[in-house]
Amino acid sequence: MKKIKYGFLLLTFFMAAALVAQSQQVIELKQPLSNKIIIKLMFRNGSITDSKGKEGLTYTTARTITSGGTSTMTNRQIREFIYPMAAGYSSNVDKEVTTFTFEVHKDFLDKFYPVVKGLILTPSFADEDFKRVKLNQQNYVDQLVRASQDEEYSKLALEDLLFRGTNYQHMILGTSPGVSSITLDDVKQHYKNFFTQSNLTIGIAGNYTPAFLAQLRNDMQQLPAAKPALPAPGAATIPDGVHVEIVSKTDALGSAIFTGAPLAITRSSDDFAALIVANSYLGEHRKSYGRLMDKIRTVRSMNYGDYSYIEWYENGGGNMLPVPGVPRSSNYFSLWIRPVQIAEGLKQQYTELKDINVGHAHFALRLAIREVDNLIKNGMTKDDFEKTRTFLRSYNKLYIQTPEKQLGFMMDSKFYGRNDYIKEMDALIAKLTVDDVNRAIKKYWQVNNMYVTIITDDSEAAPLAAALQANTPSPMSYSNLVKEGLPKDVVDEDAQVANYKLNVKNVRIVDSKDTFK
Repeated sequence: MKKIKYGFLLLTFFMAAALVAQSQQVIELKQPLSNKIIIKLMFRNGSITDSKGKEGLTYTTARTITSGGTSTMTNRQIREFIYPMAAGYSSNVDKEVTTFTFEVHKDFLDKFYPVVKGLILTPSFADEDFKRVKLNQQNYVDQLVRASQDEEYSKLALEDLLFRGTNYQHMILGTSPGVSSITLDDVKQHYKNFFTQSNLTIGIAGNYTPAFLAQLRNDMQQLPAAKPALPAPGAATIPDGVHVEIVSKTDALGSAIFTGAPLAITRSSDDFAALIVANSYLGEHRKSYGRLMDKIRTVRSMNYGDYSYIEWYENGGGNMLPVPGVPRSSNYFSLWIRPVQIAEGLKQQYTELKDINVGHAHFALRLAIREVDNLIKNGMTKDDFEKTRTFLRSYNKLYIQTPEKQLGFMMDSKFYGRNDYIKEMDALIAKLTVDDVNRAIKKYWQVNNMYVTIITDDSEAAPLAAALQANTPSPMSYSNLVKEGLPKDVVDEDAQVANYKLNVKNVRIVDSKDTFK
């Protein structure tokens, strides 16, 4: 009788294990000719699961895992052990997902895999590793974000404004008081609560065996069994009119501008394909042919670059192409105007501009928003549509030049309810007409209710705020030499831009030290 009972319990256990394995979401990219194995472990939790008052906790937890050791090896021992294999691993935390990526040559998979298991299943959470991660994180939220790149600063400031009061508001790395309050016990508990079996998606690419995949799936069942109640993602708010937040900063060399408004759709919608075309025409990231780039940089030499976005763009200062691992439910449309000159700098360079009070920011903002406005009203021409579509059908494939990127975008696809975003969007773009694109532009874009963030020098903040609030004309400030050579069509357009009315309802100046509180 005991034997029958024991056999029944054993059978029940294996059946339960099989059901768990079947319930795991696994994304496979089988590549028989590849000599590399890539493993991605995506957990459906990101910075929105940070505990209140401990903003940055998810980031701290993930970084302590990948910057630390396992139950049997220190971080230094791991690095020395995997160096001859040319293997590597990393973590990436975003608003709604955290992804661990492991890469190794297939010949070393058996040696490397215990490191994968150890880091994910039995992280050491050593105090010295935690303190190192937290110190770097604290330094970023306290100082680096404000001191390093005004362009990235303005982008994060826009998100803070768009999502104010929601769990999407704070930076992924957290807030100064939030990071300061995080303890090692918080990290350990957050790991148990949110890095669990139930919210894991496994991705694997390369020349792996079915046996290895089965082992990986079985091992991941050793993760904590908790089923976390994940919070609903915060949605961007739609302002009444154009709301401007000017961040006043000492010794800023220019005015970095980010402006945007909530967008009702994401990659999950087929209409997104039409907006991809419109966005590319307006200004693809780091591409010189866009409408914004042409008007602001090429014709007027105002700055380095001007771009348009229909979703979050990770590390725009470093990535030439979009990267996977940052899928989001809450979306917005935005324009990035890289730093333009302030009055103080212009006056120092050109004596003929000694009487100006505001630099190029007001004019540049008007010009960019006016271009979107004109596109909404007039649409794309058929010729521009065809050229942009032809470009995109090649360009979008560059997103997946490596197996790691291809696997990443496939995993993001599942987040949006798609199978293969790159292929599906290419097929949708191929079927589009110029009328489809122009309908989508009118349906989803508008310029009357937007947020604007401007990082600028403290000498520029007050006069710029006054000019924006009063909607005063903002004639472009050229040197005499440049002015003499301007074509008539540029002069005429400048006059129209200078008097273009923005629907400004609110302008606020914030001291840099008071941002991200």
